[in-house]
Amino acid sequence: MTSVTMDAKLKEAIPLYEKLKTEWGRKPPNVGKTDELLNLLKNLFAEGGFYPSDSNEDTRGLHIARDTLEIAAQCAIHKGDIPAFERALAQLKPFYFDLENRIPESPYRYLLLGLNLLCLLSQNRLAEFHTELELLSPKVIQTNPYIKHPVSLEQYLMEGSYNKVFLAKGNVPSPLFTFFMDILLNTIRDEIAFCMEKSYRQVSLNEAARILYLNNPDELAEIAKNHGWKLQSDKSFHFADNQIKHENEHVPADEIATQMIQYAREMEIII
Repeated sequence: MTSVTMDAKLKEAIPLYEKLKTEWGRKPPNVGKTDELLNLLKNLFAEGGFYPSDSNEDTRGLHIARDTLEIAAQCAIHKGDIPAFERALAQLKPFYFDLENRIPESPYRYLLLGLNLLCLLSQNRLAEFHTELELLSPKVIQTNPYIKHPVSLEQYLMEGSYNKVFLAKGNVPSPLFTFFMDILLNTIRDEIAFCMEKSYRQVSLNEAARILYLNNPDELAEIAKNHGWKLQSDKSFHFADNQIKHENEHVPADEIATQMIQYAREMEIII
């Protein structure tokens, strides 16, 4: 790629980049127009050699490419497109970890790295979660709010402190975290529901809602439907297929479910 060609592509990219920032900066963002501009810019970046490489010394192009990818990652969350978010993060990592001395640090760096950690945690990809953490300094892990949030959540999960995980949804460091928090909470609810039906013969409607941290009857109905639970005339869910016999019927269902989930997580760590 000649410098003349790169300069020509850069001149073509700059007005598109400015339009991208305008559309993304609207309240709310114009996601459709943003997505259209992102596709145009990504093609230009590939053609113009704006992505990191040993031969690319043009920091202007690198800066625009990084900023564009950061918008792409955030736009993907607005659309609920996890694969697109993961692709953007994969392309951003060289900017964050290999080019630290060539272009100024982005103010969005730790926001997006924290979102990536939460994305992995929400999908129970714990090995990858810890691999990503190893790229960060202990100081950043301990002090940066975007990184501390998913790290604390992972600790709560390992402890079985699910109430703290649910409370953490109301204390996210950025509204963008809510998307992955909802996925994580739904995953936890499914685990609790599975353990509850295997651990208890019947659970009242109100008790099931409490154990699953639900206030919305429609959400409880959806979980019941997904798990094949049927509400009986006594306003309880009866788990007819439960083969586990409990001699002590007064053991709380949430205590049993928590113990089983914790055991499963401990086995996962050992493996």
